[in-house]
This record gives sequence, C-alpha cells and structure tokens, in this order.
Amino acid sequence: MMMLAALLVLIMLIAALAALLLRNAVAAVAAFAVVSLALSVLFVWLRAPDVALTEAAVGGGLSSLILALALRRLGLWRVGGSNE
Repeated sequence: MMMLAALLVLIMLIAALAALLLRNAVAAVAAFAVVSLALSVLFVWLRAPDVALTEAAVGGGLSSLILALALRRLGLWRVGGSNE
C-alpha cells in the first residue's frame, strides 16, 4: 500500500516539474490538473473523501478551467506547435 502513495507522490512531482518547465501554456495547465487530481486520489487513499472531493472539484476542475479561460482571454491558447 505504501507503493501506491509513493507512486502518487512521484506522479505529482513529475507533473509539477512539467508544469514549471513546459513552454506550452495549455500543456502546463493540463500538468497542473494532473497534480491536483493525483492529490485527490491520495486523499481518497488516506480515507478523507470530503477533502478529496473538494480538491478534485476546486483544484482539478475550477482552477484549471479558470486558468484555461485566462489563457484564451490573453491569446495564449495554442494547442499546436505552429507559430501564428
């Protein structure tokens, strides 16, 4: 069971580093959502379903949506690698 926690922490660390180092802003938002969703799974494993549900809704859902809408508003919403 400790392997699951270690795997989730490793996923969170890799996704957090990816969010910091990625040049594509859309990919960075997606990596941020992965961190939040992995944290919510960790909370479920720690038997805190109320905290997990809140983290998934606010961290994974609402914050990612707000960041994505901000990227679109700023004109930084580019999924492809084209330089337009």
